[in-house]
Amino acid sequence: MRILHTSDWHLGRAFHRVNMLGAQTGFIGHLVTTVRERGVDAVVVSGDVYDRAVPPLAAVELFDDALHRLADLGVPTVMISGNHDSARRLGVGAGLIGRAGIHLRTEAAACGTPVVLPDDFGDVAFYGLPYLEPALVKDEFGVDRPGHEAVLAAAMDRVRADLAARPPGTRSVVLAHAFVTGGEASDSERDITVGGVAAVPAGVFDGVDYAALGHLHGCQTITERVRYSGSPLPYSFSEADHRKSMWLVDLDADGAVTAERVDCPVPRALARIRGTLEELLADPGLARHEEAWVEATLTDTVRPADPMARLAERFPHTLSLVFDPERAPDDPDVSYARRLAGRSDQEIAEDFVAHVRGAGPDEHEQGVLRDAFDAVRADEAVREVAR
Repeated sequence: MRILHTSDWHLGRAFHRVNMLGAQTGFIGHLVTTVRERGVDAVVVSGDVYDRAVPPLAAVELFDDALHRLADLGVPTVMISGNHDSARRLGVGAGLIGRAGIHLRTEAAACGTPVVLPDDFGDVAFYGLPYLEPALVKDEFGVDRPGHEAVLAAAMDRVRADLAARPPGTRSVVLAHAFVTGGEASDSERDITVGGVAAVPAGVFDGVDYAALGHLHGCQTITERVRYSGSPLPYSFSEADHRKSMWLVDLDADGAVTAERVDCPVPRALARIRGTLEELLADPGLARHEEAWVEATLTDTVRPADPMARLAERFPHTLSLVFDPERAPDDPDVSYARRLAGRSDQEIAEDFVAHVRGAGPDEHEQGVLRDAFDAVRADEAVREVAR
């Protein structure tokens, strides 16, 4: 069976101030062409179809168009909801849409109920594990202390139990939306840390032939059987070095996996450039970036006049301007944002406690802070679901 694995469409999202709807429309066309021309037997979309719980109308219309075009091809499609999607909204009409071969899996309770698709060698069971917000699904899976690993492991136990009851030789594919250990994150993914932990081990997917992952925006191989497709388009300058693509996965009669990357059309290259304003305007080596979307970091010790306008004369698609004057790390004028770069909310809160009272939090107090951050995240998730 030939499977096309994609994820993280984020329909409705902009790139800085650039409307990406045209590029997203182009990607959907590319997806449909790939399905038709490469003999794809099934499409899997591993979450974050939309960029937010209540997407704009244009994004919903594009999704509707994608569903119609995929259904017209007669190629089954399996989709799950991600942490950016409203699972309830995305799942509306799933039963009816399923009759057209588009299978939406948005409910945690259905993790162990697969979409079964046959090929010349037997059945392939596709299990959809939507994004599992631990605080919201802990009762469904009977876990005491909610965390990503605990709820995902419980969901996979249901998958393995169902698979064990099926005829010998049944092959299996799991769609999941999670941060798996070994994956490389970028700036454009929403933080899903719970209890100070965001990642789960790849071993949680043991026992299935292929795990089609979503959430991280870089295409990457965790193991030969566990892969991220990444987002088809860039959504932050941290993705400047990404090669945007989908996985074309062949699952043979014995469940062995071979995978090929299929490049996605990107509307414009991304470039991150750094130096003083005069250096950036004069450097001939930067000519290759003149038509790219540019993030410019200026290192001038004194902020120059009209930097964006002057940069735009050479780099007309400059979208982001960052000021990072060259200073020693212990310089008191180093910016607050620079001092906090790369630090988690938990670490920042612990530093604040140490600053205020002269000593950092003890183990119990660290747990209190962790629980507070988790409670805020859970409340936000509940509010998003209720919208």
